Amino acid sequence: MALNEYQSSFQGIPVSYWRGGAGFPILMLHGSGPGASSLANWRLVLEPLAERYEIFAMDLIGFGKSDKPTRIDDYSYQQHMDWLTAWLEAIDLRGITLICQDWGSLLGLRLAAENPDRFDRIVVANGFLPTGDRDPGPAFKTWRAFATYSPIFPIGRIVDTGTKRSLNKAERAAYDAPFPSAKFKAGARAFPRLVPISTDDPAAPANRAAWAALGKWEKPFLTLFGRNDPILGKGDVPLQQHVPGAAGQPHDRVSGGHFVQEDAGAEIAGTVVRWISPRDNGPTSG
Repeated sequence: MALNEYQSSFQGIPVSYWRGGAGFPILMLHGSGPGASSLANWRLVLEPLAERYEIFAMDLIGFGKSDKPTRIDDYSYQQHMDWLTAWLEAIDLRGITLICQDWGSLLGLRLAAENPDRFDRIVVANGFLPTGDRDPGPAFKTWRAFATYSPIFPIGRIVDTGTKRSLNKAERAAYDAPFPSAKFKAGARAFPRLVPISTDDPAAPANRAAWAALGKWEKPFLTLFGRNDPILGKGDVPLQQHVPGAAGQPHDRVSGGHFVQEDAGAEIAGTVVRWISPRDNGPTSG
């Protein structure tokens, strides 16, 4: 099933997204700088799901075919939320199954918590919603420092370090393609420093409110994590313990790294189909 590219514009900034298939909507949100675009990042998951459902996959601002402001200061957590919310309201999606990973979860979980009437289910793959209350650990701090200070930022090779298998040359090139020069990587470099790691971070209050809302989320909530991820490989446990809708769901840790969709894309797609398929015609209730 082919996905078609669509274009929108918000605050004068062009936004690209992919849409295809038929059925109730699945919204897929990709990760940070290495998640160069929704199509590259989710390609192994998109096609099987598009055979059964209608897929929407947005290229976040700064990535893929969406516009790429070239100053680090052009990006903030709230600005990304504003862009994403405006896009969602413009296409007016409802009855959504959200599938999100990495920064896709930092934005997507807040989006769902702030717009619960639009979402029926949530799937999180190697992601979380940080509130600034937890130490992110040495692996994340190393990554944040690298993104901030390294004179080079090779997107394809960075993705390769976040997978269990080795990406081939063509796959690495697909991740590099949206960034023809260093100036277009501002959004990729900005993301790690936007993660709230202290309680006084500008994004922390809104994230805490969203985390509290997820603590009352009773609709189905599934975690599918790559267990070989040194940063978030065990991040599924706090989500399962906090979100009521996670109780009794078929959570899984598969063989894969941080970018688990590269290591186990078909497996993730199959699990999602089996999870949803008994209730294909409407919202689930757990």
